[in-house]
Amino acid sequence: MADDRHPLVGAVDEGTSSTRFLIFDSKTAELLTYHQCEFPQIYPKEGWVEQDPIEILKAVYECIEKAVENLKALNIDPGDIKTIGVTNQRETTVVWDKITGKPLHNAIVWLDLRTSSTVKKLLAKTPGENKDYLRPKCGLPISTYFSALKLRWLIDNCQAVRDAIKAETCMFGTVDSWLLWNMTGGTEGGIHITDVTNASRTMLMDIHSLKWDKQLCKFFDVPMYILPEIRSSSEIYGHLTVGCLKGLPISGILGDQQAALVGQCCFQSGQAKNTYGTGCFLLYNTGPNAVVSEHGLLTTVGYQLGKDKPVTYALEGSIAVAGGAVRWLRDNLGIISSSDEVETLAASVDTTHGCYFVPAFSGLFCPYWQSDARGIMCGLTQFTNKSHIARAVLEAVCFQTREILEAMNKDSGIAMASLQVDGGMTKNNLLMQLQADITGIQVVKPSMPETTALGAAMAAGAAEGINVWSLAPEDLTTITTENYLPHISADDRDGRFARWKKAVEKSMHWAESETSADTSLSIGGSAPIGLFIFLGFGLAILVDITSKR
Repeated sequence: MADDRHPLVGAVDEGTSSTRFLIFDSKTAELLTYHQCEFPQIYPKEGWVEQDPIEILKAVYECIEKAVENLKALNIDPGDIKTIGVTNQRETTVVWDKITGKPLHNAIVWLDLRTSSTVKKLLAKTPGENKDYLRPKCGLPISTYFSALKLRWLIDNCQAVRDAIKAETCMFGTVDSWLLWNMTGGTEGGIHITDVTNASRTMLMDIHSLKWDKQLCKFFDVPMYILPEIRSSSEIYGHLTVGCLKGLPISGILGDQQAALVGQCCFQSGQAKNTYGTGCFLLYNTGPNAVVSEHGLLTTVGYQLGKDKPVTYALEGSIAVAGGAVRWLRDNLGIISSSDEVETLAASVDTTHGCYFVPAFSGLFCPYWQSDARGIMCGLTQFTNKSHIARAVLEAVCFQTREILEAMNKDSGIAMASLQVDGGMTKNNLLMQLQADITGIQVVKPSMPETTALGAAMAAGAAEGINVWSLAPEDLTTITTENYLPHISADDRDGRFARWKKAVEKSMHWAESETSADTSLSIGGSAPIGLFIFLGFGLAILVDITSKR
């Protein structure tokens, strides 16, 4: 082969609804090939979301094998792959037995709501039932979102977990820990670790010392021996023990949103990115300072690119439902047959004609932290059709992002002039234009949208002992971008945003008042397929919105 061939880096991107393995050129950041596998969500009860950890692991192995086959078909030597990184859905909680290697329960997914009662019990232990009681230590509010709550629920409700804890064979981790333990040997010497970004999402790590905290573990009554060792986001952790890449080092781990921060090269304080996936996550680099938000944002670790390197922190605005609402249109209501169709449908009307949607299927995250909120649609009339609803779903993503941006601007004291974006939903050009219109700032989309996997590859390739990816500013590959500028007036965007905020108010405390009369429609996960109740002139009209016209 020619002497100009470049070292390659692989990245496992384990998301909420699918897994991928992507292979990058370390010198150009070019994506050479990838393979993707979807895996099912499990819904045991309303508001509960689980995944089978074994299926997640199988999907990872399958994606690695298929992507390597693709590489061979391109006449590229898989031996050029020098290392791999891992990026993962965060907060999703796995418990397993270190003797058998088997999960003790299905993984509880980050947006699962079963811990609402656990939240109430824990709040009762705090002065004034203050959900921000632990923020000074862990940067997070007491919420159903985070891993410690899910682990506490498992201990309280799963006998297998209690038995394993008593026998001291229980292991806990976020998805990265589960994957790394298995990929490096499992019961035959697998390493039990996590990185600082994933650990910062558990509520069990002191965000300042970057260590598991005895007081936090005592508050949640979690035995510390079940926790993985905390490592940096970029170092050699171990080596693959199975598959076609057996023996290859694993040298990068980042939670998916932090990986996107790295992939977007947001290495300077004040830089920010927004990722549009199942949920929507805006991270703002605050440098070496763990800034405590006064406006409902999270304080999180952004990255630590080496065990001897300084840690970089970030403020985060987390939105539970973004692309998840589009899948809801497809899977629950049948309005569209594929997610790609939502853009065409929404573009067939010029406005929502007063229809506003709040996708609080799992409560509201930033900046409200209201687990009792539920999905709601307001402003419906007999004129409303599925096109208006599709457009309202896209606008809801943009309104939520504007709320997060306003909180970021208040906490930082500096108004953001542009927004860097990535994630699967950024393929939707209408969504990107709506985002620019509703925020009133430029939206900047990279030509290569796989920035989450790219960030994991960068961390892995830059690790000490690997050194095939330079993160020096002069060596970072410039990625071309597509820019979207706002096209509507400030009065228009502010008026629409104010009306959407009224809809948000309607969604609050819905879980506690589901039987009360209201002129808006509750649309949680159990809504009847293809049906909406249109309320107007005092009459309830049942309409099949999926019928052909």
